[in-house]
Amino acid sequence: MGNARILIFTLACVALHSVGKALPHEPQLGSARVVFQTSYGDIEFGFYPTVAPVTVEHIFKLVRLGGYNTNHFFRVDKGFVAQVADVPNGRSAPMNEEQKKVAYKTIPGEFSDVKHVRGILSMGRHDDPNSGGSSFSMLLGDAPHLDGKYAVFGKVTRGDETLRKLEEVPTRREGIFVMPTERITILSTYYYDTKMERCEEERTVLKRRLEASFLEVERQRMKCFP
Repeated sequence: MGNARILIFTLACVALHSVGKALPHEPQLGSARVVFQTSYGDIEFGFYPTVAPVTVEHIFKLVRLGGYNTNHFFRVDKGFVAQVADVPNGRSAPMNEEQKKVAYKTIPGEFSDVKHVRGILSMGRHDDPNSGGSSFSMLLGDAPHLDGKYAVFGKVTRGDETLRKLEEVPTRREGIFVMPTERITILSTYYYDTKMERCEEERTVLKRRLEASFLEVERQRMKCFP
């Protein structure tokens, strides 16, 4: 019995050690945040600029230009991906010349060792590894078969409840794609910088402290120098 307990304890320690080693190191998120306001709710995501700098700049530029407004999720495969359509073909509104210039651009594949797990943003592409454009997926589950083959460039930071709603929409299969039977529209998009939010909070706290200090000095002045 004693040996059996030792064996069980040893196996448990080995298992814990293995799990600890298997956990991937998460890259640092940049301070920019993007929000897609969809017909099913908001989805917020951030970028990994140190992992895929060219991809991040490309996608973020399209966001800043309003490229994803009126676009849609053309693919929703429960437990796998929710994929945003490419901007030139997915928008219901026409593009201006500046949007076209960026939307039709292709970028090199920035492949990394970051794992494809739920919430990850991964660039779409054709067979050519350097054919990424403006379509990308939000992972709805773990997909290790995509690791090292598709460029990870960010992750969802808020809105998992919206992703879960998307997973419940009726779908149909067209070839390899599982597609929603109704259009899931990206109604509008906006972006903000978390650093600016933190600075604003710090300014507010500092202002309150300065006001409190001023009142304390005034109280002391009135007490000592009536």
